[in-house]
This record gives sequence, structure tokens and C-alpha cells, in this order.
Amino acid sequence: MDNQATAADTTVCSRIINNVNQVIVGKDKQIELLMVALLVGGHVLLEDVPGTGKTKTARALAQSLKLDFKRVQFTIDLLPSDLTGINYYDRSAEKFVFRPGPLFTNILLADEINRATARTQSSLLECMEEKQVTVDGQTHVLPPPFLVIATQNPIESQGTFPLPEAQLDRFLMQLSMNYPTHEESIAILKRFATDDPLTTLSSVASPEELLAMQQEAKQVFVADALYEYATAIVEETRNHLQVRVGASPRALLAYVSAAKALALLRGRKFCTPDDFKRLSVPVLAHRLSVHASASFSSEGAFMSQHDMAASVIKSIVDKVPCPTEDFSR
Repeated sequence: MDNQATAADTTVCSRIINNVNQVIVGKDKQIELLMVALLVGGHVLLEDVPGTGKTKTARALAQSLKLDFKRVQFTIDLLPSDLTGINYYDRSAEKFVFRPGPLFTNILLADEINRATARTQSSLLECMEEKQVTVDGQTHVLPPPFLVIATQNPIESQGTFPLPEAQLDRFLMQLSMNYPTHEESIAILKRFATDDPLTTLSSVASPEELLAMQQEAKQVFVADALYEYATAIVEETRNHLQVRVGASPRALLAYVSAAKALALLRGRKFCTPDDFKRLSVPVLAHRLSVHASASFSSEGAFMSQHDMAASVIKSIVDKVPCPTEDFSR
């Protein structure tokens, strides 16, 4: 078997990442993980303070692939039908006609998702898991590829509705954009000094090429030792003393699928332990429910729920023995 990914796949991935970098400064790791989500067909939760480039990153990714993009500002009065669409009576046709909502797109930016009520949040569950929407008993299939990028502000809690565990488990990974460094901030000022580069950003790949890469990612080889390794890490989350609810079987499937996509992005047709180590926190941490007693670090600093879970995941990865054999066959 050829252990290297095809030159076309790696070239397309590199073109997309480099193209997004024309707009976004210093976020190579986040862009790579967003590409992983696209190849897997998963969804991403971006949790960070306002103004760190979440919306621009999503738009740049969509434009690079010539994908349809829609942004919905989630508010307390947003209804499920505002997302899914409605059946309305067309007098000229004398029948009910379905008017699709913003869910019928390729990349949906669900901005401040935790500001919508649980009822509206739950309307995303079917489309995120099954890539379809049911309205008045009629099922409508969403156009592939379909990716939800949801954002939430970790600072403000007034007027928000925390995402339930069932919905968090639908997200392939949770990421943070983080503040730029001093040098990156200066680069941002220079880049946006005269114009927004997003307005002139051209596409460098097609949706058909992306769909082909999705199929290619599924064929990436995973050695039995790595199946054992990934399973051991996930099972350890269920036995850890600081964890109330560990990672689900869906989490394990997502973990392996993401590792295969990352391997393809990095030019391989086989996974290595480093793929799983790189993805352990983004894919698993948001799926854990950690005991409140773990809310302070060893230095006495307060830690958020996600920070606690990330710390647990890192300790598990350090603890689980890492396989060392040849993984390419």
C-alpha cells in the first residue's frame, strides 16, 4: 500500500490553509483543525472572547472552497423555524410550499449559540447528527458538505443558556482562537490598514474536491495498536476520579475519524500516536463532565469546566502507554 497521501490531496489542503492565512494571522493550528472538521464532516464549537477572528475565519474558509455561507445571530427570541424554515401557503400555486431556513447552507456560523433557548438549540441536533431537517413531518436533506461553526463567549453568562451535554457531544471539537501575540497584532494592523483582504479572497478549491478528500480520509489506515491506544484513552476518562461523566462511544468514533483526517492533511495514509495526542484535548475535553472539586489548579488558580477537562485529558494521555511499532501497515 502507498503510505503517502496523494499529491493532489495534500496540495489542495495546503492551498486552502494558505489561502485562509491571507486573511487570518497566526492561527495555523486552528485552521488545520477546522480543515479536519470539514474532512470528517463534523462540527466545531469556538469558545472565545469577541473580536478574535471567529467570524472572519469561518468566512475565509467558506470562500476558499466556494461554499455557501450563512451567519445567524442567536438571541433569546430566535425560534426553531427561524433556522429550519417553514411551510407557507402559496396562493398562486394553491398549495403549501417549503421555504428553507439558513440551515440550508454549507457552512453555518451559529453566533453566540448559548444565547438561544434550549428549544432553539435542540433544533440543531437533527441537522448536526443526521444532516437533515424535519418540518411538519417532511424530511429535507441538507446539501453536502455541511458544517456548523458555533461560537460562544466564555466571559458573559447573563442571558445565556449553557449547552447541554447531549449537544456538546454533537460537536467534533471545541477550539479557542486566543489573543494574538505582539508581532501578530502588528501584522493584523498592517494587513487591514487599507482594506479587508476578505473582500478580494478568491476560491482555491471546489466543493467536489472537498467531498473527494472526505472519502480519501475514510481510507486512511489505523493500526490495531492505535485502535487500542485510542480506546484506552477514552475508557480512562470514564474511570478518572475527577470525571463525573466520561467520553461516549460517539466520542471514540469522532476521535479516530479526526486522527485519520489529520494524517491525510499531513501527507500520510496512516495514523501515528502523535495524531491522537494532538487531537485529544480538542476532540475529548468538551465531552467530559468534571467534578466541581477539581475547579482549582495545584497553584490555587480557578479553572473553567473546559480547562479542568483539558487538564484531565492531558494527564490521561501522559499516563496511557504509547505504542511504538510500525503503524504504516
